[in-house]
Amino acid sequence: MTVPAAIAACSVSKSFGGVRALTKASFAADSGSVHALVGENGAGKSTLIKILGGRIAPDEGEVLADPALRIGIVFQELTLLPYMRVADNLLLGREPRSHLGLIDRAAMPGLAERSLAELGITHIDPRALAADISLAERQIVEIARVILASPGILLLDEPTSALVEREVAWLFARIRALRAAGTAIVFTSHRWAEIAAIADRITIFRNGSDVGSFDSIDETEAITLMTGRRLEALFPARPPAPDGAPALELAGARAAGTAQLDLALHPGEILGVGGLAGHGHRALFFGLFGAPGFIEGALRVAGKPRRIRTPRDAIRAGIALVPEDRKSEGLFLPLKVRDNLTLPILRRLSRLGAIDLGAERRIASDTIARLAIRTPSAAQPVGALSGGNQQKVLLGRWLLTKARILLLYDVTRGVDVATKHEIYELVVRLAREGYAILFYSSDAEELAHLCRRVLVMRRGAIVADLPAEQLSAEAIVSAAMREAADAA
Repeated sequence: MTVPAAIAACSVSKSFGGVRALTKASFAADSGSVHALVGENGAGKSTLIKILGGRIAPDEGEVLADPALRIGIVFQELTLLPYMRVADNLLLGREPRSHLGLIDRAAMPGLAERSLAELGITHIDPRALAADISLAERQIVEIARVILASPGILLLDEPTSALVEREVAWLFARIRALRAAGTAIVFTSHRWAEIAAIADRITIFRNGSDVGSFDSIDETEAITLMTGRRLEALFPARPPAPDGAPALELAGARAAGTAQLDLALHPGEILGVGGLAGHGHRALFFGLFGAPGFIEGALRVAGKPRRIRTPRDAIRAGIALVPEDRKSEGLFLPLKVRDNLTLPILRRLSRLGAIDLGAERRIASDTIARLAIRTPSAAQPVGALSGGNQQKVLLGRWLLTKARILLLYDVTRGVDVATKHEIYELVVRLAREGYAILFYSSDAEELAHLCRRVLVMRRGAIVADLPAEQLSAEAIVSAAMREAADAA
């Protein structure tokens, strides 16, 4: 292979225990270009990024890089220190010093604020703890920290997974500026529109190997190469219109972060929730799950008033929540797949204080098969699975509780296109089986194709209720933006 101007992987292989992550994978990225790595979860992209960035070593093969170029890397898993300020995280290793050589902590917030402003970021408080800002804001700080170090090679692993459209537009403006300045950028994303918009060259991975590099390729052909099969349609047909009494109702209900809300969710319905990020969606979902609960108003489950003040109350009422950040809010990453699946039903599996291990193994195996969770065994640590399969584990856990009301909060975030298709099919199947599903997504296309009705939120209030005949991604975005314009 000809040594590129910036960075290349040459026949790189890597295994973790019995799992083969990469098998003789190769690609090359030039300076002044954006090279996208595309593939399903578990195809080896993140492992290759870590090898390129020097975080882990390959078992075979080599990485060739221009020694004059500094490498910056934004990992898929955020690395901010949660109980340090944004300024501390942003300037880590580059802190201003006093004349005595000590870190000038008083000067850090001002310097951080100016540094963020240079990148067009004015809405993040550098004095705030990283733990107290939103997931999207943490992602932006992570990206900004790396860009401010002026790398000649920039590795971006799923940098847009927590970002909404305007934040993606900000990132792409920075990427284009870096490309124009001669930076080599390696970029991964599961959103094909992003790949098409920003990539100069695309390398597709399947099962740990590169299966082709292209200057241009359409989405259908790319999916076929990624998966080894052709997906006839990304979105399944919507379930039929629901009938009967609501499974869940809110009347004049208000949580911290919302206005008074009224809604009705029926068995067999996928009710969408959309709108601009940060306008009460999370407060609605977490309020329904009692984390914390609603402050005022009425909540009824199957027609009966319920007081839901804690997640325990919600689980007892048959309500389950799948949050956006599965790694910090949903799963116990070091524990086995089996342990994560059966955690909420251990009482049901116990006899005289001892867990029936045989029953636990059978239930876990059945759930893995039902949801097509790709794992070597139920004993595999869940943290070793791909993002899409981790999400299936979290869904499977709540299905085992026999919850009939599912609160799905951005469940396809950071999930590849083929696994998204599997999750869409699962969600539609559950609706057909009578589950009542409240479905938030930052992707308006998902809402438009999966839901028969979408509630658009603005400033904590429901400002539009779009029925099936009016549903489109454009209509959802328009409703959110129109309300934003009216409020300005």
